[in-house]
Amino acid sequence: MRKLPALLAIGMAMAALSFGQTKPAPAHQRETPAAPAKTAAAPKKSDKEIEAAIRAKFAKSKINADKFQVHVQGGVATIEGHTEVVQHKGVATRLAKTGGALAVNNRVQTSDAAKKKAAANLDEGRRRAQVKRGDARSDSDPPRTSK
Repeated sequence: MRKLPALLAIGMAMAALSFGQTKPAPAHQRETPAAPAKTAAAPKKSDKEIEAAIRAKFAKSKINADKFQVHVQGGVATIEGHTEVVQHKGVATRLAKTGGALAVNNRVQTSDAAKKKAAANLDEGRRRAQVKRGDARSDSDPPRTSK
């Protein structure tokens, strides 16, 4: 019976070598029998703590200039305000989630000018993506030739 652990260790070392490893895995990385899962969850933050964390994240970011209002109730953050940049709405949601909010109700309104600018950028990007190498970029550009 005493030889069994030694044979097991030799077998594991040979298996590790056959899979390209130079030495067996350390003890802390070896598979162990499944232990019962721990049910202790992280302590929940209060609404005031979540709200303070979100406001701190807004203060550190570039979207602080938009002055969004944040309210947290039951772990759900509500963001209100107005922005001139379409992407700031998504950034506000991500910052609220990373600040500890369980869900986000984003009521940020983007200006019509910002929506038009984003649509124009999207159309321009699509046009560029559809141009093939060697094709003329517009009707006025002559086609490229290789040297």
